[in-house]
Amino acid sequence: MTQRFATDIRWGARLLDDGGALFRLWAPAQSELLLRIGGSERAMTPVGEGWFELVVAEARAGQDYAFVLADGFAVPDPAARAQAGDVHGASRLVDPKAYAWQSGDWRGRPFEEAVIYELHVGTFSPEGTFAGVEARLDELKATGITAIELMPVAQFAGSRGWGYDGVLLYAPHPAYGGAEGLKRLVDAAHARGLMVLLDVVYNHFGPDGNYLHMYAPQFFDPERHTPWGAGIHYDDPAVRAFFIDNALYWLGEYQLDGLRFDAINEIKGPGAESLLPEIAERARAAFAGRHLHLTSEDDRNIVALHARDAAGEIRLFTAEWNDDFHHAAHCLATGEHEGYYRDYADDPLGHLIRVLAEGFAYQGEVSEHWNGPRGVASAGQPPAAFVTFLQNHDQTGNRADGERLTLLAEAGMLRLLQAIHLLSPQIPLLFMGEEYGETAPFLFFTDFSGDLADAVREGRRREFAAWARFSDPQSRQAIADPNDPQTFERSRLDWERAASPEGRAERAFVKELLAIRGREIVPRLAGMRAMNGEAERLSGAAFRVAWRMGDGAVLTMLANLGAAPAATNGFSPAAPLYLSGPGVGAQLRDGKIAPMSVAVFIEAAHG
Repeated sequence: MTQRFATDIRWGARLLDDGGALFRLWAPAQSELLLRIGGSERAMTPVGEGWFELVVAEARAGQDYAFVLADGFAVPDPAARAQAGDVHGASRLVDPKAYAWQSGDWRGRPFEEAVIYELHVGTFSPEGTFAGVEARLDELKATGITAIELMPVAQFAGSRGWGYDGVLLYAPHPAYGGAEGLKRLVDAAHARGLMVLLDVVYNHFGPDGNYLHMYAPQFFDPERHTPWGAGIHYDDPAVRAFFIDNALYWLGEYQLDGLRFDAINEIKGPGAESLLPEIAERARAAFAGRHLHLTSEDDRNIVALHARDAAGEIRLFTAEWNDDFHHAAHCLATGEHEGYYRDYADDPLGHLIRVLAEGFAYQGEVSEHWNGPRGVASAGQPPAAFVTFLQNHDQTGNRADGERLTLLAEAGMLRLLQAIHLLSPQIPLLFMGEEYGETAPFLFFTDFSGDLADAVREGRRREFAAWARFSDPQSRQAIADPNDPQTFERSRLDWERAASPEGRAERAFVKELLAIRGREIVPRLAGMRAMNGEAERLSGAAFRVAWRMGDGAVLTMLANLGAAPAATNGFSPAAPLYLSGPGVGAQLRDGKIAPMSVAVFIEAAHG
């Protein structure tokens, strides 16, 4: 019998081309296992190394099934493609070929063209669904967005959550529209020339609805724990297959353009170091004809996964989320210095300049926050190996009150930082609502109940005890309860704000910057093998950074974030790509960069 899968995915039930379905489960702690389907229970066959199998000739798409353990307890398929209901109940058979793709010839776009828009499906639109995102795609494209990045959509307990506590990592959450809704969204995005990226979590499972420990305790490492749950045994072949299969599944069945791997610094232990390279190698081999973008979040500031070959081609991972850019810019915008910001508060401008010129701010220097050296040399990495942002789900939502920079920073400073962000060579990311100056918070929310809800609420409040503002217990009681439905509702985007005069003006500003980027910067990125920016700190809070682009042209950014003019030290500007204000050009002709201004230039290669 032939499997209806483009790749050899071992985990999960699947329909067979000549009828029926194959059911499989890795349950090494069980001596026997039953499959419950169609009103009956059938014995599954042990096939070695802890695996059980059964072919059911009459099985069909849409049927519900569950696995029954030796003690009579029924569990869902950990690799279910869909659930009949919540994460505790039966799974549902899905036909992966039922959806008729309209953009089947889509092969993606180079990463140099990426302007990423990170969004949470549940709070992006009033509907809180994939269809709600689809309805706004034309608007995002018109603004200059080229890729949408979905926060995790794998099914978690309840209907409200960020997605990082997923337990059924193959099942798109039914609250968002399930498998059909996600495929429609990806199809609609591709029809408009937009890429779709998905955030995946391979470092832990959520605390509610994960039953693997009951029949496969070998999946977990009892000697190791992450900040969010039990550590994982990545050296077991079945465990490795679970995550490798998962990546291939999302990229293949949903035609996604790439994946963002969350907190890979917590993928630790035996087998962990080789897991991500193997995923990348397998994915690039399976989808060799497509532009495939694999990005990572890793606060260690490493570059080993992001190396290019002698021809400049990506070998494994495409890019790393660059927290250093955010932290330095945030300190400049807000003056905050607690938590990890203390590593940047001594000289935020100096850190920002180094990020712009070389990639990372910390390249082996001692970090006070991390209590040791952090990072490696990064100047030899191309700009497309870094994703920069002024806001994202973590940096906004992991604040006690979920405030956005729109409220935390002075408007003039924020606009200058936006220009620096969107007109520098690294790949920019916007967090949903940022393009029109959203002021609604993005808070941490969950949908737990009972003791777990209490633990999450109190744990959340304890996290902020080290911050001066929340040093006393009474102040921490004011932090929003993650399980209160109103916490979720308050986090929805305010599309009336987007339609207001202020919102339209902000969107026009972002659109202008992205048009310049798309026209003048993006075409010159492809051949740019390394950052190697030439940086000069001018007087006060001014600086100049120049980059040699892929076509030999020189991109120069002058910025002054201070209150006094600064000499440009002999820089002779050509016609500008962008000036932040009407008087900036005149002062440049006099050899000065005006206070609170940004100017960007391109000088074509000579000869």
